[in-house]
Amino acid sequence: MANLKTLKNRIKSVKSTQKITKAMKMVAASRLKKAKHLVESSRSYAYKLAQLTSDLASNIAVRSTLNQEFPLLTGKGHNNVHLLVVISSDRGLCGGLNTATVKFVKQTVQQLTSQGREVKIFCLGKKAYEPLKNVFAKHIIGSEFGLFRGIINFDNAHQISEKIIALFNENQFDICSVIYSKFKSALSQEQVMQQIIPAPINYHNQKQQGESPIEYQPDQKSILSELLPKNIAVQFYIQLLENVASEQGARMSAMESASNNAGKMIKNLSLVYNRTRQANITKELIDIISGANTV
Repeated sequence: MANLKTLKNRIKSVKSTQKITKAMKMVAASRLKKAKHLVESSRSYAYKLAQLTSDLASNIAVRSTLNQEFPLLTGKGHNNVHLLVVISSDRGLCGGLNTATVKFVKQTVQQLTSQGREVKIFCLGKKAYEPLKNVFAKHIIGSEFGLFRGIINFDNAHQISEKIIALFNENQFDICSVIYSKFKSALSQEQVMQQIIPAPINYHNQKQQGESPIEYQPDQKSILSELLPKNIAVQFYIQLLENVASEQGARMSAMESASNNAGKMIKNLSLVYNRTRQANITKELIDIISGANTV
């Protein structure tokens, strides 16, 4: 039977752990509220900007002037080299969020390589970089850490987008896609992949409607050349926000489960402790009565 002192120490240790997990849950819940507000308020802006870029590019395409002047839209005529920008967290204790991201990346790399494509990886966040480095060290061409330790702002996304565009201009890749965790709710996050270079364009509506009646000043090409890099930066920004909200939601859920499990463990250990204590008392009483009867 377990020693009473050992059981008492284990109960004390589990209670201390439970206090930490409850505190982390409260912190994650507070951060989730802010992150959720940012995501929900930014989604419509990012969507409308992408739609504006697509409509403007489609309108140029109607006039047969969309050519190699806009490689961020049309590409460079090749699709052999794929760059995967993998977004994960810098900290753990957020359930299986980062594990799911790593698994998704492995499946994507396997699928692309089976098609004869060359794959390169750029990691944002430590928790995906560390396991991917063990498997795809030769594929990783860059990494950024520490983005998620503070508040994500547009400058962070703009710096990342400039690095990716510079790699594209240096012919380091043909297609760039971002893998991140899309926020659905505190209990649900989904790993998705979104292509950003070349930017997706919906030609269908414009081909049906013909040339847009909207007049652009100074001209469509000048506006599009300024809009394209900004659109990529905004897409990066919303993806970073989505991942932050997913991280906080997953951490809150994981800490709640840990707190509940700690409560169950404390209850079970307390039951064993009381039974052990009662058994020791009963044994001592039997020894005393047995000694008294022998006198």
